[in-house]
Amino acid sequence: MVGYAAECGVPSGVLLAGTNLDEDRLRDPDAQIDASTELAVIRNLVGALGDRPALGIEVGRRYGITTFGIFGFACVSSPTLGEAITFALRYLELSFTFCLPVARWRTGEFVAEIHDELIPADVRTFLVERDVTAMHRVMSDLIGRPLALTTAEFRFPEPDYADRLADVLHVRPSFAQPRNMFAIDPVELDRPLPQANAQTWTMCLNQCRELVHRRRARTGIAAEVRELLVPGIDGFAAPPGIDSVARQLNMSTRTLRRRLDSAGTGYRALLDEVRRALAEEMLTATPLSVSDVAIRLGYAESSTFIYAFRRWTGLTPAAFRRRRAR
Repeated sequence: MVGYAAECGVPSGVLLAGTNLDEDRLRDPDAQIDASTELAVIRNLVGALGDRPALGIEVGRRYGITTFGIFGFACVSSPTLGEAITFALRYLELSFTFCLPVARWRTGEFVAEIHDELIPADVRTFLVERDVTAMHRVMSDLIGRPLALTTAEFRFPEPDYADRLADVLHVRPSFAQPRNMFAIDPVELDRPLPQANAQTWTMCLNQCRELVHRRRARTGIAAEVRELLVPGIDGFAAPPGIDSVARQLNMSTRTLRRRLDSAGTGYRALLDEVRRALAEEMLTATPLSVSDVAIRLGYAESSTFIYAFRRWTGLTPAAFRRRRAR
């Protein structure tokens, strides 16, 4: 995004304003940039270039399979497009997407519903366009040719640049629909990928598992916050808020936010990590119902927990439990 803005005459300082990022950190292959920081960059981009037609599409087209390092190599070496999609949904946290893709089958089509309900309204259209375009670009890279979708629908009104979306997605989208989605001919899912390699795929899968493990095994201030979150949740009490956690650590909420930001994370991200780990453990090792798991994790409604679990894993709790039981 910073590179695209520079090509449009917007200096990197404008895109990085209000974040802890600089040019050196952008070039650091080991740097981890959390979602809140990326969101700040996105808002700066939309603020600077939001009057450009099809901004999300143009940015999304810059995402290729090589953008994602080992995650991308795992997709490339997958046996089929279907296997690559399954892998990507399982390790979604290693990808770029803000929108949540949820896959399902319907007669004669493989459908990906793209959920944007939790995305802030001021950047929602940009991120839906960017994420859907990038997903399409990556899948096209995998099969070695442009992927023709069978259907595409968007929740936002038809823009003046609808033809641009049609050109990119190789199908005429419908707009002002109840959901965002695109569909693929199931035949595409079973065709071998041109660069499939079982040995490379296994190696990449192992490295992705290790990367996710390292990201979740946080240290320092993040580890201290996690330790305070687990007893409350595991003891079936509502998780403490950030103000309560800050008091237990003898610091102000502002200081805690700043220290977590410096560690590349945030209170909400850590709460999600703890909830996900406990949810996976309870769904795998106990006979608790989904409703009971939701209550023990501090969710007022099962539907909220189910949505969050899909965002974390790409699966519903019931589907996750079935898969682990095999």
